[in-house]
Amino acid sequence: MSELKNLEFWFVVGSQTLYGEEVLEIVAKRAREMAETLTNSPFIPCKVVYKVTGKSPDEILQVMKEANYSDNCAGIITWMHTFSPSKMWINGLALLQKPYLHLHTQYNRNIPNTEIDMDFMNLNQAAHGDREHGFIGARMRIPRKIVVGYWRDEKVQKEIGSWMRSAVGYKVSKNLKVMRFGDNMRNVAVTEGDKVETQIKLGWQVNTWTVGELADEIEKVTPEEIDRLVREYESKYILNTDKTESVRYQAREEIAIKRMLDREGASAFSNTFEDLWGMEQLPGLATQHLMEMGYGYGGEGDWKTAAMVHIVKKMTEGIPGGTTFMEDYTYDLEPGKELSLGAHMLEVCPSVAADKPRIEVHPLGIGNRKDPARLVFEGHEGPGIVISLIDMGGRVRLIVQDVEAIKPIYPMPNLPVARIMWKAMPDLLTGAHCWILAGGAHHTVFTYAATAEMMEDWADMMEIEFVHITKNTTVEALKHDLFLSDLAWKLRS
Repeated sequence: MSELKNLEFWFVVGSQTLYGEEVLEIVAKRAREMAETLTNSPFIPCKVVYKVTGKSPDEILQVMKEANYSDNCAGIITWMHTFSPSKMWINGLALLQKPYLHLHTQYNRNIPNTEIDMDFMNLNQAAHGDREHGFIGARMRIPRKIVVGYWRDEKVQKEIGSWMRSAVGYKVSKNLKVMRFGDNMRNVAVTEGDKVETQIKLGWQVNTWTVGELADEIEKVTPEEIDRLVREYESKYILNTDKTESVRYQAREEIAIKRMLDREGASAFSNTFEDLWGMEQLPGLATQHLMEMGYGYGGEGDWKTAAMVHIVKKMTEGIPGGTTFMEDYTYDLEPGKELSLGAHMLEVCPSVAADKPRIEVHPLGIGNRKDPARLVFEGHEGPGIVISLIDMGGRVRLIVQDVEAIKPIYPMPNLPVARIMWKAMPDLLTGAHCWILAGGAHHTVFTYAATAEMMEDWADMMEIEFVHITKNTTVEALKHDLFLSDLAWKLRS
């Protein structure tokens, strides 16, 4: 959590000079207390820093400019302690380039029956001050999160904390570099996309490095470096193979990939089994361990999913459960008990494992290379979501589906891959129908740690389309929503 705690969210409180210096001093004192309380809450992952009580257009404009240029500032939280005329906020909000949360609260929980008088009323005006502020956000059509409730309450603090994590995802996205080793799998549509438009909209810099460069880097790795990494493998996982050379080669690949990623400042990567020039194995264990360290990954050249894996991992830092690259592989279609089995050839992150993963070596029927080492395990039980980001041509759509992971109902002793079994919402048949209707990809981000609300807030910050498949979703309703969404987004473009 230390990295998150270094990020700041600036608390900008609204008032005006009409009420005199004594009132403004009380406002500032209370704002500092609220910021300190929120910072110390177990539900708030980042610092809340009281910056200013905005009393004029110039004051508000200045703090918004400073927020834009501060690397540590990940977003703005506003609250109107007194009545703050919202025309004062127009120039500042028009320039704001950071995520924005409007907290509708008040300093006191209850109305003080005997103490309430006109002085109290002049000081405590959030009930209508925030409505004035809310109007200008709506009028300017600014993406914003609105949280309503008493600021000391757990529910309110959890909502703010969840939004903060989405804002961290926004910050990560705007600075993300993705390294592609080769192109995407030949003739596949959904892993394609407009990289220029993606950089304009999402901030991702997506570029290609030849597999030959990686092969050269692999050859530079020393036996001593391999020894150290293999010892780390043995301390974290169960070594369930005597084919140690395969394990050592995976260590060699991991060191080389990480070296290239770090040298370029990249946090996510993709590769494909169709382009392994100069390599002895498709990276399996290597990729899994890199994902566990926080790097994003997408198979078959899927750079969009690679980026999303990293973004979600950074958003959920410190939350248990895990996040991984995933693929819907096959179904169990017992009537009324339908389940999906998610897996991949090699590359599922061990952060989602129910038990200590095993290092195993098995043949791989594609890629025409030596048998790769990989981690084999089952995912743990619990609620989660699957996430797909797709290019709709002129716009980006983020699809999220609620799922419930279960202990696999079969042992599957001859399936040498990591896997998760889950019940899709509202049920597999309806859920799959809705997923296909929306254009969801076969590759996803599977996460126990992120929530659909987090992803919706992130989509709002990025100003992209959001589709959520829940326990209440029907095919008819989603079809209607997608039709209206298509019309709306065509008008926006």
